[in-house]
Amino acid sequence: MNPVRTTALYLRYHSQRSLRKTRIDQLCARKEAPISVLFYHRVADTHPNSWTISKAGFQRSMDYCRENFEIISLAEVQRRIETRNSPRPAVAITFDDGYAENSQFALPYLIRHRIPCTYFVTTENIRHGRPFEHDLAQGQPLAVDTPELLRAAACGGIEIGLHTANHVDFNRVTKQEQLEHEIIDAKADLEAMIGGPVRYMAVPFGMPLQMRPAVFETARQCGLAGVCSAFGAYNLVGNDSFHIRRIHGDREFIRLKNWLTFDERKLKFEPALPFNDIIVNPPSAMNHSMQTSLIEPNAANQLDSSLA
Repeated sequence: MNPVRTTALYLRYHSQRSLRKTRIDQLCARKEAPISVLFYHRVADTHPNSWTISKAGFQRSMDYCRENFEIISLAEVQRRIETRNSPRPAVAITFDDGYAENSQFALPYLIRHRIPCTYFVTTENIRHGRPFEHDLAQGQPLAVDTPELLRAAACGGIEIGLHTANHVDFNRVTKQEQLEHEIIDAKADLEAMIGGPVRYMAVPFGMPLQMRPAVFETARQCGLAGVCSAFGAYNLVGNDSFHIRRIHGDREFIRLKNWLTFDERKLKFEPALPFNDIIVNPPSAMNHSMQTSLIEPNAANQLDSSLA
């Protein structure tokens, strides 16, 4: 984030603190407190990039969440949405991709402090020990998790989730067979790797174009309990709980605080998801009910830009 924007956000946050607290108190009284689901990728102090947060930065964010919010699991996020009973501001923690370095600090930290976390991994990278394409593109191949690391994390209480087989862009998938390979087959593979059930999937990139009807339908058909996006939005009572909206756990701490203290302005810019599909011969039972508010003019340009 550029310095001018950071300064503007800092001023906005501090000028609205009292108003936001009053608004949150009103929502809590009605049991309609917003729920934020954060996602991270890699916690490390080496080879920094736009999807890496430092160890100190991650710990600062987690300390802030522990002091100011109830930290809950994805299942509890869904329960509160479905029952329309969200009495306190809450946060859930997730990770995408599956970097081996997370087992050195981030995951032990979460386990030690009993912080619920869902850890989404890309199965083919894990199976073959293959670096991610986005790291190769930057000339910095980074180690990925192994099945042994995933099983150890699961034993420590970390929920392992699916991030597809190949970190696929669903906006470029045109065949139902490929869609099923990336979701259904990958889910079965991951369950075999960890020796337990896989309940959630995070869609790679996670922007509206990737959140297509066939993705939701295939996820439902194979027994997943929910699907996560990554374009930046709150989870509110009355939403479709199958679609879990997430916010990037940004390296800019002021940006994180601005999101978590409920910037109501952001509700205006939550996009609608596509009704159309690019799948050839999609399942006949296709019925997408995940529409959110309509996109306002230029709203798409104001979405979070993040690699999920």
